[in-house]
Amino acid sequence: MGGAGGLWKKIGRFFTGDATGLETVQRLLVEADFGVAATNETVERLSRADNVDQATLERIVVEQLGPPSAPLARAVQPPTVMLIFGVNGTGKTTTVAKLAKRLQSEGRSVLLAVADTFRAGATEQLKIWADRLSAPFVGARQRGDPAAVAFDAVDAAVSRGIDTVLVDTAGRLHTDERLREELKKVVRVVAKRHTGAPHESLLVLDATVGQNAVLQAESFAAAVPLTGLVITKLDGTAKGGSVVALRRAVPVPIRFLGTGETVDDLELFDPVKFAHRLVSG
Repeated sequence: MGGAGGLWKKIGRFFTGDATGLETVQRLLVEADFGVAATNETVERLSRADNVDQATLERIVVEQLGPPSAPLARAVQPPTVMLIFGVNGTGKTTTVAKLAKRLQSEGRSVLLAVADTFRAGATEQLKIWADRLSAPFVGARQRGDPAAVAFDAVDAAVSRGIDTVLVDTAGRLHTDERLREELKKVVRVVAKRHTGAPHESLLVLDATVGQNAVLQAESFAAAVPLTGLVITKLDGTAKGGSVVALRRAVPVPIRFLGTGETVDDLELFDPVKFAHRLVSG
């Protein structure tokens, strides 16, 4: 993450106190996908710092990233209902499986449900993960009602005494108005079925798409109440600055980072650790 040698190696030598150097730093931060707002704040704070070094840059990044990840919600009266949002290709369904594995390792029983009735293969993909994790599963008929699937999943968890329901929602483009209305309906239906639901609404975003991830986050946040972000594909991207831009764009915490392909490659977000990796490389 951050490219060869990290962000500081790229920009550190340009802090010479002149305008040309700061313009170069600004350009390099934009290229690292910090976005305009985060870039401007970072450059402005660096230009005011008494001593500009790697630790200074790390501290500025940490403060923009927000606090460490809080524990996932747990309903007073089970089941805890978690909705997982995101466009296709972000690793959303794999993230659902990773979350399920993490929750199981904490001693929580998990039911997986797929409320994506649009994409052929969506049900089969999550069913394979459910089988691997020995987790109960609720699927859907293609072109069925996603909200009905979510309702049935909560019902099944209640009747079977299961602690947590993870609902994989449809992943069409964030610009699809029909999708947004469908997701709003899923939220309404689970709220009516179970007190306090959804207890978590997590948006999965692909770090490699840079500023497009910011547009996705803003669109989803306008449609549904989000409680956190999960950033995927951070194992191979040099565009880690997009995480800073995302945190500024939507006022919800980053909860997890997806760092690989296996079911265990999901880590709690630690802003200090992340900033160090981004800046030092």
